[in-house]
Amino acid sequence: MTQSLPGQRPIPGRAFTKSAGLPVVVVGAGPYGLSVAAHLRAAGIPVRIFGEIMGSWRHAMATGMFLKSTPAATDLSAPEPGARLADFRRLQGEPELTELTPIPCDVFVRYGQWFQKQYVGEVDPARVVSLDRDVTTGGFTAGLADGRELGAATVVVATGLNGLAHVPEELRRLAPEGPGTGALVSHTSHHTDLSQYAGQRVAVIGGGQSALESAALLHEAGAEARVLVRAGRVRWGTTPVLSRPWPQRLARPASPLGTGWALAAVSRAPHAVRRLPVSARLLLFRRALGPSGGWWLRDRVEGVVPVHTSCGVTRAEVTPQATVRLELSGPDGRFALTVDHVLTATGYRLDLDALPFLSPGLRRALVCVPGTGAPELTGSFESSVPGLYFTGSLAAPMFGPMMRFVAGTEYAATRIAGAALRRSRAGR
Repeated sequence: MTQSLPGQRPIPGRAFTKSAGLPVVVVGAGPYGLSVAAHLRAAGIPVRIFGEIMGSWRHAMATGMFLKSTPAATDLSAPEPGARLADFRRLQGEPELTELTPIPCDVFVRYGQWFQKQYVGEVDPARVVSLDRDVTTGGFTAGLADGRELGAATVVVATGLNGLAHVPEELRRLAPEGPGTGALVSHTSHHTDLSQYAGQRVAVIGGGQSALESAALLHEAGAEARVLVRAGRVRWGTTPVLSRPWPQRLARPASPLGTGWALAAVSRAPHAVRRLPVSARLLLFRRALGPSGGWWLRDRVEGVVPVHTSCGVTRAEVTPQATVRLELSGPDGRFALTVDHVLTATGYRLDLDALPFLSPGLRRALVCVPGTGAPELTGSFESSVPGLYFTGSLAAPMFGPMMRFVAGTEYAATRIAGAALRRSRAGR
């Protein structure tokens, strides 16, 4: 018997009858939210999707950025043919993109908007500000920023990395009001235009694609950028080869995540990753596909932007001149650097507490993967709260690195839609 939260009447874990007829609510209108909604609508399941279409890709990526993924790894998922990025390009009269053609972020945003019109239909731009279980229906109640409330039989959280940006505490202290474009420290996800730093000294913290591409854009905009990398070297992707001999294809098979048997395995079998022991899953989650730069970016950084490797920040303080003094440790000892701004490209922390719309009761009821703030999920992406699903990056500690990339949309969308259809039939 399912136990209720304190102060609530018991809710049988599989009693869906009262919520029959209520829609599935999808929170988030990025690649995962749009793909899930497309599959739900094709299955005839009532669905309401909320959020700004491709919002994170429009507001958390600086102008001039490119996707690191290849065209074959950037297709959104629809249950019928004709929905690929290549289909969109052909219908728009635009040339086909190959692995040798970096994809501009604005092209991917346009593709997502086209996909929404073709396969999803109406998306409500209202922001979901509250979500709780409904003791009357056994479903959920979602509150919107404009004051509306609606019931839901099932909820799919597909919010991507919104709110999960990580700024190390030592650097966060530089911005008492919080990191951002108007503060002395920010995260790369805060920016759409890095040209505001023209003529300024900027320290970029990190050694991955976001750090390296931001540094290139800063330099090209007239800023004096320096990259501080904790690792001993910067890793770069290799230039793709469009046609490989079969022995090479056999030795290192291709996958959406790159070449090699390990990446091919986790790409093709996220369900198998989920069955691994927790320690093995977390090792894979933390180690697979570490920080690196795209092959096409290398010429814009190496020999152009100063990059300090094996470099760590030991202290950061605001000077009387309202600049930042960084004390650093490197292979040649300690040194100091004074800059006008610190741009962190220090990744994201998966943490359900960073999703403010989840009610305290829901958060207490959600079981997390040990050692993370991400939810435990069934094979159909359902959490420990019946009817509440999570997909995208928050599912990566369960299903592996595919969920960190657009390439995982098909796997996730088909399973979530199938589970929602079974729940809908059980409630009739």
